[in-house]
Amino acid sequence: MVSEFSEIRAAVPEDIPRCAELLEILFNQENEFIPDSEAQSRGLFLVIHNPELGRIFVCVVDGIIQGMVMLLFTVSTFLGEKVALLEDMVVAPEWRGHGAGSLLIDYALEFAREDGVKRITLLTDRDNELAQQFYRSKGFTKSEMLVFRSSLSSFSDQKGDEMQSERLFVQGRD
Repeated sequence: MVSEFSEIRAAVPEDIPRCAELLEILFNQENEFIPDSEAQSRGLFLVIHNPELGRIFVCVVDGIIQGMVMLLFTVSTFLGEKVALLEDMVVAPEWRGHGAGSLLIDYALEFAREDGVKRITLLTDRDNELAQQFYRSKGFTKSEMLVFRSSLSSFSDQKGDEMQSERLFVQGRD
């Protein structure tokens, strides 16, 4: 279990480098992304400095951030209420299975309830059964909605998309 010296708290600007490291771990295990520390740091900076966009929570164990989760806010016209996207749920590999993920998500869910959020949506890799099991254990249910995405990015971002496609092609040949 996580140490009695663990805490869950909102991320602060000084946490960005460690959170970017955790995102590198997450994006290396996901099928659709290639880590880019600079881009991830910009994104973290935007959320931390604009709390109306969302919140990032970190799990600190013995003084070191070992996990993070992000809530991004939007509005559901169906509900006519504030809703959130749960993004970037990641725990350092050595702390997985010790309760840090549960502490993080429980904290995020309670924060969302108190903040008036009426629904939380998240995405996980189709083949990540452990994550799906974890989210089900926390009350999430599978949606029948299908995710579509359109990149509106610059050429350099498209190059990253091409590199990702090449990486997936090479992986498929192993």
